[in-house]
Amino acid sequence: MSVFAHLVERLADLLQPLFGASAGAAAIVLFTALVRLLLHPLSRAAARGQKARAELQPRVAELRRKHAKDPERLKRAVLELHAEEKVSPLSGCLPSLLQLPAFFLLYHVFSSSEVGGRANGLLSHQLLAAPLGGRWADALGDGGLLGGAGLVYAVLFAVVAGVATFSYRLTRRSMAAHPVAPAGDGEQVPGVGAITRVMPFMSFFTLVTVAVVPLAAALYVVTSTTWSAVERAVLQR
Repeated sequence: MSVFAHLVERLADLLQPLFGASAGAAAIVLFTALVRLLLHPLSRAAARGQKARAELQPRVAELRRKHAKDPERLKRAVLELHAEEKVSPLSGCLPSLLQLPAFFLLYHVFSSSEVGGRANGLLSHQLLAAPLGGRWADALGDGGLLGGAGLVYAVLFAVVAGVATFSYRLTRRSMAAHPVAPAGDGEQVPGVGAITRVMPFMSFFTLVTVAVVPLAAALYVVTSTTWSAVERAVLQR
């Protein structure tokens, strides 16, 4: 954790001539962009995998019809189909899973008063009037919604809401282009209907994350979510 904190401090020092007191926040945005750039090949592979899985849906639906009374045989048959077509059901999860260590490092660094046995100097960094180690509840208690820190969070919430709306439309468009095939006789697979209704709204849950984590981690989430939305739009073209 101390190595990671030193990296963020070095980035902040490099960016200080351009961003002044907000150099720490700029360093986190830059760090997030570097993480997402490293993961971009996996995101491209995930997009290709999603398209391949959509093309396999009619064959999966046929397997469901054929093995409707034998769940274990159905599971093996679907896995064999994915292996045969070189499609991984988990490929779409990898970019998100591999980001978790970076997010948790930011969370712990900006939640700790000490790093490596020394006072955590990163806690002195701010984004305008909002401390990077503070949370939305702290901003509300120090000036309220219209205070300096409160306005910073208001902008972040507006950005997240805009990105979530954009992602919602992308998801709806993708699901309309690749509808889930019925299991047979026109019947929907149990549980799929509920997932289909909820999935487009998943992006809005980011608002909750931004509200409860330190501002530094919230910046990571906002930057990464924005990157994901733009990346999806480009890869789905």
